[in-house]
Amino acid sequence: MLDFNNTKIAFASKSESELKNAYLLFNVMKHPKVVKSGKLASNIALKIHFPLAWIVKPTLYKQFVGGETLQECTRYINLLKQSSVKSTLDYSAESKQSPEGIRATLEETLRSIDFAKDNPQIAYAVFKPSTITTDELLSKASEKKEKLTIDEIRAFREFRERFMLLCERAYNNKVRILVDAEDYCFQDAIDELTDEAMRRFNTERAIVFATLQMYRHDRMPYLHRIYEDALEKGYYPGIKFVRGAYMEEERKRAGLLGYPDPICKDKQATDDNFDAGVQFVVEHIDRMELFMGTHNEQSNYKLAAFIDEKKIDRGDPRIFFSQLLGMSDNISFNLANEGYNVTKYVPYARVRDVLPYLLRRAEENTSVAGQTGRELRMLKAEMERRRKAKSAVS
Repeated sequence: MLDFNNTKIAFASKSESELKNAYLLFNVMKHPKVVKSGKLASNIALKIHFPLAWIVKPTLYKQFVGGETLQECTRYINLLKQSSVKSTLDYSAESKQSPEGIRATLEETLRSIDFAKDNPQIAYAVFKPSTITTDELLSKASEKKEKLTIDEIRAFREFRERFMLLCERAYNNKVRILVDAEDYCFQDAIDELTDEAMRRFNTERAIVFATLQMYRHDRMPYLHRIYEDALEKGYYPGIKFVRGAYMEEERKRAGLLGYPDPICKDKQATDDNFDAGVQFVVEHIDRMELFMGTHNEQSNYKLAAFIDEKKIDRGDPRIFFSQLLGMSDNISFNLANEGYNVTKYVPYARVRDVLPYLLRRAEENTSVAGQTGRELRMLKAEMERRRKAKSAVS
């Protein structure tokens, strides 16, 4: 029976020292002032090129990152494999949006797609569109496309070529690829290119996956449009669901620029929207594929139950659950233990390049009090369980 409170399964791969280190780390991250001060100090250190690896690597980096290179991630790939959990390798460097930085990110993402080829333990490749163009171009192409200059049109054409190159490499390698969602002001251009890529490469099965942030109240209508378009044009959409990562910024920007708030009115509306989207895809699984990325226990329980209710095989390759490396192991490993498909997002990059990602993880764990509290509760329960088990045999 599926039970996310089973800490023996959740932390089977963790040593006692790893459990203690994780517990200490989450204990620190639950304090917003400490995280805010750490972020400020880290940003200053980055600007003056002060070495940070000595403090970041044994703490945040060790918990949330697979390594500096694809090869270093092999340790985590093999470790996750032991628990029947697959990996999704995510190049999480946030380089400068210069021609050199864009080229480097493109080349590394192509390497990650090649690395995934013929490796059954890597479930998906992934890329973030804003890392292969500039924020300014992406924003203008989404919100004021008709005002693009000749140079900007040329630049967007080059961005489209990079976008399609990644999708085509995935198609040729038979590797499914997730197109990450981003800020509201970027998303229209990303949706347009993702739709085009799905029509082009998803003719036999889902290769390219659109990401829908379900805290946006317009995502269910968009999902229905994708489905109708797929029926009309003969392709198989891949859909990745997340709740969303930019709520405060989105509301602030909408108020500042005077356009309607794109975010659901409250958390319950977001939860309902998320669950409705997941249910829609499962009900049309003959035509779509699903990647559900969430740390919400109820949504994971609901999808697991719905799979069983619809008499879909738990190992059906068209449906995957996913959580981030270093978080919600109680969900990931218990789902995998019950035979459901699970993949962990495994970020990788050099310490300096991945630091913005790590700082966001730390901030998220202060703002989502329930998540941090759950991590601490689970870790404490497992340490106590092991202590009692030792006492019983001594």
